[in-house]
Amino acid sequence: MIENLEILDRENHYFVFLRRENWKEYVPKSKNFTKVLADIPWYSLREQVQMPKIIGKCGPDLVHFPHFNIPYSYKGKFVVTIHDLILFRYPTRRASTLSAPAYFLKKKAYNRVIGRAIRKSEKIIAVSQHTKNDILDNFGVIPGKIHVTYEGVDVVEKPPQENIETILKKYDIIRPYILYIGNAYPHKNLERLVLAFRNISGKHPGLQLVLGGTEDYFFKRLKHFVAEKNISPVIFAGHIAEEDLPAIYREARVYAFPSLYEGFGLPPLEAMARNVPVASSDASCLPEILGDAAFYFDPRGISGISEAVERVLLDENLRKKLTAAGKQQIKKYSWRKMAEETLDIYQSI
Repeated sequence: MIENLEILDRENHYFVFLRRENWKEYVPKSKNFTKVLADIPWYSLREQVQMPKIIGKCGPDLVHFPHFNIPYSYKGKFVVTIHDLILFRYPTRRASTLSAPAYFLKKKAYNRVIGRAIRKSEKIIAVSQHTKNDILDNFGVIPGKIHVTYEGVDVVEKPPQENIETILKKYDIIRPYILYIGNAYPHKNLERLVLAFRNISGKHPGLQLVLGGTEDYFFKRLKHFVAEKNISPVIFAGHIAEEDLPAIYREARVYAFPSLYEGFGLPPLEAMARNVPVASSDASCLPEILGDAAFYFDPRGISGISEAVERVLLDENLRKKLTAAGKQQIKKYSWRKMAEETLDIYQSI
């Protein structure tokens, strides 16, 4: 969004607040964009106390917070992007490593912070109509205050530095395989996907399920679940390097997305952009975002997941239909368009 705003807006001055870990990732290309170091942990007490002072030194007329964690004491005008209401719609202690009392306090703090962000903002940006409806259902907001701006899926890729076989071998991947890339939070529903894969793999020897994502507490818990159930061959690929992702996506037979709840759902669109047929959950925003370009299943039924994934795996006519529809579907989502709509919101305020 920022890169596109640099092209679109040469009149307003922008301050982009960055932590040290991604300071070098962004280099302003326009003189009216300035980056400011704000090396403060997200969701921390320091964020609440120090961030308003850092912002205040720049004296902005308007601040865009691209997430709900707005310092409680911040008094200036702001826009907030709400990606989802996961803790409202899918509250569970399984999504946290905290003790029960600590989780209770965290959830209470979340409710207060996000509630204040929604009430005090000049405008709210929602990433889907589904998220907008969630906000309307849970907070007393005038519908006109919420603007839906979809995220983008512009895929610009450099040629791989290594050949495909070398890349696959690096992650212990053998074709054919079903792919999932993302995190392993409970609402991602990966335990059911793994159990569904057990139903499929018995009929298709040599088929792998590849799960890509940084190995955190939740992936470790899933790994333990797979070992306990003795399900194979499930490949935990861990963090996949950015330059390797295109090849990993393209060589997949099916991209499976079993999520119970999403605000937008970018990974299946990224799969479509690489001509991979998608089998997706029919929950939350996914039919809105993926349209006719995915083959849907009820994410709460293991047999339904396995039947849908196997159908996409084997039915060549369906695969061609989904791939063609996917190419058309991704044309709806552009970071340039998203930046244009966001700039319109800024100007209206």
